[in-house]
Amino acid sequence: MTGTLAWDAAREVAHAAAAALPAREVDLADADGAVLAAPLVAAADHPPVPRSAMDGYAVRGAPPWTVVGRGLQESGFPAVTGPALLSEGEACAVVTGAPLPAGATAVLADEDAVRDGDLLRGAAPRGRHIRPAAEECTAGDEVLPAGSRVTPVALGLAAALGHDRLLVHPMPRVTALVTGDELVRSGPPGPGRVRDAIGPMLPGLVARAGARLAEPVAVPDSRTLLRAALAAATGSADLVLVSGSSAAGPADHLRATLGELGAELLVDGVRCRPGHPQALARVGDTLVVGLPGNPLAALAAFLTVAVPALAGLRGEPLPALMAVPVQGGIARHPVHTRLVPVAVEPSGAVPVGRAGSAMLRGAAAADAFAVVDPGPADAIAARLLPLDPGARPWAV
Repeated sequence: MTGTLAWDAAREVAHAAAAALPAREVDLADADGAVLAAPLVAAADHPPVPRSAMDGYAVRGAPPWTVVGRGLQESGFPAVTGPALLSEGEACAVVTGAPLPAGATAVLADEDAVRDGDLLRGAAPRGRHIRPAAEECTAGDEVLPAGSRVTPVALGLAAALGHDRLLVHPMPRVTALVTGDELVRSGPPGPGRVRDAIGPMLPGLVARAGARLAEPVAVPDSRTLLRAALAAATGSADLVLVSGSSAAGPADHLRATLGELGAELLVDGVRCRPGHPQALARVGDTLVVGLPGNPLAALAAFLTVAVPALAGLRGEPLPALMAVPVQGGIARHPVHTRLVPVAVEPSGAVPVGRAGSAMLRGAAAADAFAVVDPGPADAIAARLLPLDPGARPWAV
């Protein structure tokens, strides 16, 4: 498929072009940020036996109770040695999370306990402060479905259920080639030079999109050097970003280089502003995304095609976008989708201004791009495309 695409079509093509990376088992420590390739299933009841939800005393029946077994001071925290079975009117010391002796009807919290020697009093209605067996899940329960992003909380849950490894789609490997003889990478740019603003953006954008980025590579404006760098990158990365060489100027060599490499061109420009001269191609098993050289246009292109492609590689669905009102409306373009930096407030989206394709000031103060579909009249509502590709605060 070639030719300039509508904005929504470009997102769909990018997502469909990316098959989920083959699943593999990894240690919990290596699973953060990946996507489950199989449901997380409880191998046993959790908790497996009734447990105490508080430090205090397991009791049976009505007060007063006689304390049996060794107490905390005698046994040493957190070990507490108590009977396997409580008889009516007996109590034993327990700590939070400890298995309860058979027969226990409640746990009396330390702060509610009145103890005189081995005699214990307090209010402990039946079932208080007891975590029943299988309170959280039973053996065989699916606690997280396949396709769930592995978060720190999910890792804690997996560990609590006794898992040491998870089957996941690994995080995609990304290489970035930043082209341009005019770019400087430190200090203020001199006459005829431009400070690279895209290279510093890419590590955070890629990480938030759930992928791993190698150190960005600076490539001079040379078709030969770009071809060598691109050929090397496609041999080791799942997705390659090429910035600053995707338009049709004399120094823009990406499309010619892709042709020399036998690439399949999937997206050859997108009808959006900013970000029109973006590209998506496949070279062997690697996807290549061409980003415009202007910083805001590069950001728009990354969110348009790179994020959907990375979602596909991760085994995630195409991120859905929610529509909100736009205060005061936004002018539409007759043909192109406009991507307008906006702040998101309780009343809707508010354009922040300073949104030229070479400007980042507006986007730096914004929460999202308002996706303004083409048409004849001002838009009074727009979909929200988060500027942080890892955030889903307005997804549907």
